[in-house]
Amino acid sequence: MFDMLKYFTAGESHGPQLTAIIDGFPAGLRIDEDRLNFQLARRQKGYGRGGRMKIEQDRAQIVSGLRHGCTLGSPITIVIPNKDWENWSQIMDPFEQPPEELHLKLERLAKETTYPRPGHADLAGGIKYNHKDLRNVLERASARETAARTAVGAIARQLLEYFGVQFVSHVVAIGPVVLGDGYDTSDLASLVERTEASEVRCLDPEVEQQMIAAIREAKKKRDSLGGIAELIVRGLPVGLGGFAQWSHRLDGRLAGALMSIQSVKGVEIGLGFRGSDRRGSAFQDEVFYDKSRPERTKGYYRKTNNAGGIEGGMTNGEDLVARVFGKPISTLNQPLKTVDVATHEPAEAMVERTDNCVTPALAVICEAVGAITIAKAFLEKFGGDNMVEIERAYRGYCESEY
Repeated sequence: MFDMLKYFTAGESHGPQLTAIIDGFPAGLRIDEDRLNFQLARRQKGYGRGGRMKIEQDRAQIVSGLRHGCTLGSPITIVIPNKDWENWSQIMDPFEQPPEELHLKLERLAKETTYPRPGHADLAGGIKYNHKDLRNVLERASARETAARTAVGAIARQLLEYFGVQFVSHVVAIGPVVLGDGYDTSDLASLVERTEASEVRCLDPEVEQQMIAAIREAKKKRDSLGGIAELIVRGLPVGLGGFAQWSHRLDGRLAGALMSIQSVKGVEIGLGFRGSDRRGSAFQDEVFYDKSRPERTKGYYRKTNNAGGIEGGMTNGEDLVARVFGKPISTLNQPLKTVDVATHEPAEAMVERTDNCVTPALAVICEAVGAITIAKAFLEKFGGDNMVEIERAYRGYCESEY
């Protein structure tokens, strides 16, 4: 299947900037840069974030692909400056003589970069690229890269929102604290209002306080916590994705994209693993018809959504629902045992400025990565070079009878 929409990111965690290039985006969509930057601001929020978020106030600059606020059909380039670059520029340059007051700090950092962190890319990346200075690995492997993907996702999201698609996320677990089943997601506006007001993006105020307490306790012990975020996408037409080839299946593509987010170790669509104890008769979503339903559904609907909005690798008109587990982050203020790659002697892992919990941010990143993947499938189904062609194809598909 032709990949109509492609993107690349570049840049290091403490380099001058992050850069993203989007190729294949249609012409004629007005991009709201304030809405783009709102998504970047959401990514930086959340109880448990570290000191970096007090330094960076991410603002994206679109430097190509737009004229008078509208997409041209040519590649879109997004730049996000790193404010922390000014603090790290001398550390990043091994040939520059540091001022005297930085000497001890640089000496410590130079020593620690040979001590890989368990669970991080440090050791495997160092071996792969033959780097003994592991900062050459960790700078690019850092989750700071997700700021660039969040910006790309914000652009993709505006394309889908034009056609009535809505994105929401919330946190269902942090460490041992889990939001119970039975919560209501029927009113997405209320869900958004509640999650945006929550420090951990949790729907239940009581559970929210339990989550905050768990993060606080982990921080006291110089430890970290992971958690589970849930992504909900509403308003998708039937038939995005495909079944003819394995690579067309939208659930596989979405799971792969979500798994690519740093620290993610598990993805489930719909009921997922929680359905392992059910028989087929209790798992499948029975089909009903009501001609008053939205045209994008062709009138068909389900009273349950255990499939999470995808059947046979294609959207079925119900909410697309995915849960994503992000492990506790690898950088700890109580270093774990490791091996010095310079001497092969036992050591303690390097310590970087770190967060204690990033699950609230993970939820926002999942929205962005999900938007990119779904936008690709949307353009494969309805794609054209400009918005007029795409809208014509979309309206024609929705209005046709089945």
